[in-house]
Amino acid sequence: MRIKNSMPSLVVIAVACVSLAACAPPAGTPEIALSGPTMGTTYSVKVAAPPAGVDANAVRVAIDDVLARIDLDMSGYRDDSTLSRFNASTSTDWFEVSEDMANVVSAALEVSELSHGALDITVAPLVNLWGMGPAGEHAELPSDAEVEQALAHTGYRKLQVRMSPAALRKEIPELTIDLNAVAAGYAVDLLASRFASMGIGNFMIDLGGELRARGRNGRGQVWRIAVERPIETEQEPYAVVQLDDLSITTSGEYRHYIVRNGHRYSHTIDPRTGRPVEHDLASVVVATGTALQADAWTTALNVLGAEAGYALARERNMAAMFIVAADGGLRDETTEPFRRILVTK
Repeated sequence: MRIKNSMPSLVVIAVACVSLAACAPPAGTPEIALSGPTMGTTYSVKVAAPPAGVDANAVRVAIDDVLARIDLDMSGYRDDSTLSRFNASTSTDWFEVSEDMANVVSAALEVSELSHGALDITVAPLVNLWGMGPAGEHAELPSDAEVEQALAHTGYRKLQVRMSPAALRKEIPELTIDLNAVAAGYAVDLLASRFASMGIGNFMIDLGGELRARGRNGRGQVWRIAVERPIETEQEPYAVVQLDDLSITTSGEYRHYIVRNGHRYSHTIDPRTGRPVEHDLASVVVATGTALQADAWTTALNVLGAEAGYALARERNMAAMFIVAADGGLRDETTEPFRRILVTK
């Protein structure tokens, strides 16, 4: 599996441009800090005040086990993954999958319905058509006829999920799915559950920008997380939030786009139109109870844009911040639940 924000060329529905990192290194109590490459991106894990019997090796074993489990199941870059085998199948019968994969697809389809199709895990043919997939950029933009043809091979309502026994079914043989927009968040949630079973109550997990934190850091304080300012130059913070048993992620367009005939085309494809989005939303930040939900909703809200996205976030009482490019600068629209976790701007 490659995480959606690891490389611009591997974007499926949206490119997440995120820098979510602890604002200060914890100190004063025992801490385990591990990081490394994984699935085309990197991970960073911090465990403060680990329980007796839990050392760095035990934490690393848990990390490796969860990431390998997700990679074998949901990678689009391994021929032997469950996802690749489902995509290669032209059958419209039920296809057996893991409970993990059924959970991820079910959650994605729910957000698809709630966002009126702004999130769609079947959108890869359109992403590839616009030269924003694994094959890279194309010299020419697609024609209207090509877009319509690709749209005929996509659509989340052409995909069904069954939980018991876990299985997926496609209504048309050409349908494929890509879980890069949601699988990373699910991996973070699985790792958080594994930590809980090990008695770990204080941790921060960052997998390619999908982040979840619980408890306190090594200084006994709530974890503080910096949200990156959406600009193309050096990384710098735009806002700081504090998280306790919350997940957060960001999706944005400010570094990932193509230029054709003097026009800038976003790497985010609107699955409803089959075309790149056209709005002034620089990035959107979502904080929820699970990283899977945060992952899915940032993608959906980024497609919807600042106005429609903000209205939906308010309607659902979601903690969200929309950072908009305006008059050569930035402004933001922030929902009340997000303001409650905001430390500084």
